[in-house]
Amino acid sequence: MNRTVIVTDSTSDIPPVMAEAYGIEVVPLNLMFGGETFRDNVDMTPEQFYERLPLSAQLPTTSQPSPDQYMNVYRDLLERNPDRTILSFHISSGLSGTYQSAVLAKSMLEEEGAAITVVDSLSASYGFGFMVVQAARLAAEGKDPEEILRTVENLRQSRKLYFLVDTLEYLQKGGRIGKASAFLGTLLNIKPILSIDSEGIIYAVEKVRGRKKAVARMIELFKKDLPGVDKINVAVGHTAEPAAGEEFLKELAGHFTLEEKVLTNVGPVVGSHVGNGTLAVFIWPA
Repeated sequence: MNRTVIVTDSTSDIPPVMAEAYGIEVVPLNLMFGGETFRDNVDMTPEQFYERLPLSAQLPTTSQPSPDQYMNVYRDLLERNPDRTILSFHISSGLSGTYQSAVLAKSMLEEEGAAITVVDSLSASYGFGFMVVQAARLAAEGKDPEEILRTVENLRQSRKLYFLVDTLEYLQKGGRIGKASAFLGTLLNIKPILSIDSEGIIYAVEKVRGRKKAVARMIELFKKDLPGVDKINVAVGHTAEPAAGEEFLKELAGHFTLEEKVLTNVGPVVGSHVGNGTLAVFIWPA
């Protein structure tokens, strides 16, 4: 019997068909774009977002769901699934207030006897989406919440990830680098490789000149991170450019045996911070 209900937020970038298949409840963040507000991956698809983004002079802004929104989601799930436990997984607290909103919602329901555990993934995009999917698979097998959380934590610690950002423009618009640096990066065709540290904060790994060299360097970094490892699971997040994701998988297959392979969109909320042409690669043990 499935004793656990799995909740996440839209920044997990789980393909909708996969979320539906595993019964994962996805709570959307909000995207403010050109004076309009959209629910992430609900009112605006990744395809629509990445077509519109380069044409916008103003960087979109984002906001997390309110505690009341999470409280309503949790209460509805518990009414439909009495005596079940909710495990709620969210984008790194170092990148968003989403986790804190969920924690506040949990505290509001504790007096009603609700069994809710809120997890700070310390990651973003499918860097924690794959953990949510695995949690849902284990829940479907009838595993208890404690075993699910132990397994997911082990996966989190063994997961490796890198983001290849095609342009410095959106980092500059977001105040991460100065205009001069962005202009220089464009002139020199610099491609930053980013990752997320153990505290859930994005940091720059290195900058490589040219996309082809940057892709090769990402694979070198994975080989360095995984000495002696052959079989891996991998997900590639792309900005509505599946061909770019497929091409990276082909390159990676020349160095590792790929078991589970997932192609997914980097959704509008995450995409507003990294821009078009981003590749996000996530590897975890086979």
